Amino acid sequence: MNILKCLFLLILVTSCKSSTTIKKQDATVKNTAPNIVYILADDMGYGDLSSLNPESGIQTPYMDNILKAGVHFTDTHSNSSVCTPTRYGIITGRYAWRSPLKKGVLHGYKPALIEDDRPTIASYLKRNGYTTACIGKWHIGLGMQPKDGETTVIAKDGVSNVDFSKPIKDPSDLGFDYSYTTPASLDIPPYVYIENGKTVELPTEYTKGKNAGRGVMWRPGEKAPNFVFEEVLDHFTKKSVAFISEQQNVDKPFFLYFPLTAPHKPWLPVGEAIGRSEAGLYGDYVTMVDDAVGAVVDALEKSGQLKNTLIIVTSDNGSNWTERDQEKYPHRANYIYKGRKADIYDGGHRVPYIAQWPGVIPAGLKSNQLMCTTDLFATLSGILNQPNVQEGAEDSYNLWPAYTSDVKSPIREAVVHHSIYGMFSIRKGKWKYTPQLGSGGFTKPKTIEPKPNEAPGTLYDMINDPEEKNNLYNEHPEVVEELNNLLETYKSQGYSNK
Repeated sequence: MNILKCLFLLILVTSCKSSTTIKKQDATVKNTAPNIVYILADDMGYGDLSSLNPESGIQTPYMDNILKAGVHFTDTHSNSSVCTPTRYGIITGRYAWRSPLKKGVLHGYKPALIEDDRPTIASYLKRNGYTTACIGKWHIGLGMQPKDGETTVIAKDGVSNVDFSKPIKDPSDLGFDYSYTTPASLDIPPYVYIENGKTVELPTEYTKGKNAGRGVMWRPGEKAPNFVFEEVLDHFTKKSVAFISEQQNVDKPFFLYFPLTAPHKPWLPVGEAIGRSEAGLYGDYVTMVDDAVGAVVDALEKSGQLKNTLIIVTSDNGSNWTERDQEKYPHRANYIYKGRKADIYDGGHRVPYIAQWPGVIPAGLKSNQLMCTTDLFATLSGILNQPNVQEGAEDSYNLWPAYTSDVKSPIREAVVHHSIYGMFSIRKGKWKYTPQLGSGGFTKPKTIEPKPNEAPGTLYDMINDPEEKNNLYNEHPEVVEELNNLLETYKSQGYSNK
């Protein structure tokens, strides 16, 4: 009887914490499943990191340390060149253009874009023994309720018929155990905090908005008294640090999705950050992003959880750095890449992507693998050595092998790019094909009608011509045909992963 009790206790103890076999450098060891912290900057460009851009006007020591301690990917792309669709893709592993959102972004009162029955990275990890949390900017739609007697949420000039005292469908309905968010960007109302489906403080105030010059603006709208624009980034950082500290004595791994509100406008650097860069208010705001990353790393270290935590830092799209900004400051937020946020050009969607996990990811590793932000879902399933979901994650590839070793052969077949106005492009190997002409986004001209005998689209060799200067459309009709067929196949069949 005593032997049976001992066996039962042994089984109970060993099953309390999820575990997986992790390839640790040259040896394979049994490890507990890692904590995972995914930090998503808002509108931060590839060239904003001082470790990726030798001529950056911004110093980012905390992100640089992650790059040195782990891996950085040189060819990572957000699945859209703007906020909402990229976030949908990260959480679901699915291109957002497959959803009802075919272009643009959601405003703060829009209903949830993620379907109720769709698997998310949060629900997947929760099913595999994780505590899950979302702290920061959500911007994928919420389930707000109108006032009694009304059936539809209506908003005009930042004023709505929402009853903020009623429950709100938020990330806590999509697999997150804890959720503390704002509905959208810092320039889009309503300006409130929502915690686990409840408004923290009712929006009893109204802001007339602000337009104080380049980058310092927000729209008029409903606002809670505790919502101070200049303090939101720091508030979310403190919430994330507190969540991490609370997990140190919990006998299960955690996943923290930390989508920042910066450096998206309004550019609101405060305190010691003011004047800290050589790229104006924008650059100063990026240094606050770096500070937030540093605070998270410090919290993990102080709580003794850093060694078993995978930290990923990336951005939801390229920077909204314009030619006017470039004329004023020598800094190139999108590095050598053409265009900016919203564009189909690489500056719109090529993003920094760095990760560290001490003892598992080799320090200083560099990967040229083609990656998309939709790949997080399948990559996490690869880390846990668990099967992926049967339904969902249709555009997610497992890139985990490239996090730990110098994999030469391509893992992902191709990436579909998508601009704010719905323009498509596809990248496979060195080739990038776009069926139309123009940026498809904020850079003028948005669209271009081809002249007689002019190529109707573009084909670039992104290895030898990363700045997209030499259009080879007419020189390689066979590549154009191949990529056009592949793009149409991906669009029609409903998935792109093998």
